[in-house]
Amino acid sequence: MKLLTDLYPWQRAAVDKLLPIRVGALYMEMGTGKTRTALEMIRRRLDAGKIAHALWLCPCSVRENLRQDIRKHADGALANIAIYGIESLSSSLRLYELLGRFVAAAPTMLIVDESNLVKNHRAIRTERVTRLAASCKYRMILNGTPISRNEADLFSQWYILDWRILGYRSFWSFAANHLEYDPEIKGKVRRTLNTDYLIEKIAPYSYQVSMADCWKLPGKRYGVEHCSLTDAQGAHYDEITEKMIAQLDEQRPATIYRMFAAAQAIISGLWVEDDGRHMKTRPMFPNPPDNPRMQALLKILEAVEGQAIIFAKYTHEIQGILDTLPDAAPFYGGLNAARRQAALENFRAGRARFLVANKACAGYGLNLQFCRRVIYYSNDWDWATRIQSEDRVYRLGQDREVEITDIVAPGTLDQKIMRCLARKERLEDAIKRELKAGNGVREARGKFRAWVRGEMEDGIGEALSGPGCVPGGHGAAGVYLPGI
Repeated sequence: MKLLTDLYPWQRAAVDKLLPIRVGALYMEMGTGKTRTALEMIRRRLDAGKIAHALWLCPCSVRENLRQDIRKHADGALANIAIYGIESLSSSLRLYELLGRFVAAAPTMLIVDESNLVKNHRAIRTERVTRLAASCKYRMILNGTPISRNEADLFSQWYILDWRILGYRSFWSFAANHLEYDPEIKGKVRRTLNTDYLIEKIAPYSYQVSMADCWKLPGKRYGVEHCSLTDAQGAHYDEITEKMIAQLDEQRPATIYRMFAAAQAIISGLWVEDDGRHMKTRPMFPNPPDNPRMQALLKILEAVEGQAIIFAKYTHEIQGILDTLPDAAPFYGGLNAARRQAALENFRAGRARFLVANKACAGYGLNLQFCRRVIYYSNDWDWATRIQSEDRVYRLGQDREVEITDIVAPGTLDQKIMRCLARKERLEDAIKRELKAGNGVREARGKFRAWVRGEMEDGIGEALSGPGCVPGGHGAAGVYLPGI
């Protein structure tokens, strides 16, 4: 295995810190070179005879991109590195048994890339990765930041490295010392405790760096394109949301989520039928260009020079865009890996002008900095994946200002979603805040009626830059822990 590229100073610092120990965490933000740093660790251990091969687990959607990245940095590396998708371990017992034999056959270094995918201690994939790790002589987790929501994220990832670092053999003993749960919402962490202890424990085994520490990028510019609902669409939106507001029960958060799901479905262009227990949908616009949202997209694209990435929440939205834009390539979970990779290659080669994707599939591991235009046809409430998706183009190699446009329907839930994204606030946190501020069911219903009407949401579109973001509007997807 011969490395073809040199280390940057921060990558060299990471190697110097973590190479002498058997386990470690690279908390390196997108664009700072986690892959190159991990390859250096693998190469040195191979050369020293400490390992015979490496097992690299990553999101399924980025396996081919990772292979290309490794080929760029190293010659012959793939002969020593086995790459598999983390998600596949959930469903394939055969793969789990195969990898079990692989790591048991010879000294192995385990890399868990985007380790936030194994933060759920109950998940099958987490249990299986933990068992595989027990047979690996060296272990490393890679992620942009230590936590994406709260310190509960740390337990499973660090248990995979070595349970002795945090000192807890079970999640329940960890939770008893560090998590305070909300008595009203099952499983909801209200507060984290003794975080200084956690930082002190993981600091010797962690290296953390942000993109702002390494590069000066041109910046981001945000804009909004408004689209008004049709008369029929607006009337249906009012009818369904009022019906669901009347059914709200603040003791049953599921009724609130149900209302938001219906509201977003109508905004996207669906008729909603709801009997109080089941919700059915059907297309409102058989011809996609009749949808005001599609018309807003076409208006944006008239002013776009060159290529653009279009993110949409729903599969039916993606399909409508593909039916409308003949020079678009699809990239979403409904396609197999081969079709996604072919679409990506067409986009990179310029054979497709637009890449139409959802954040869950295209938000990790893709290097698309040759493109500078990103359009959010629709949004969800997840700020972390929003910033991850923006940073597909806003990373090392981007030499132009990145322009990002959101399509927003005024007077609808779209505006509340944009406000939550601007605050880096998740849906459940926003709901909890409003319920706590209210004075009973009537007050809560008034609050959520304002949400679906888009009231009291000024300043939309300023937004994802501002407090907490570095110059240029960049914010890391996750939470940094000082002192590591």
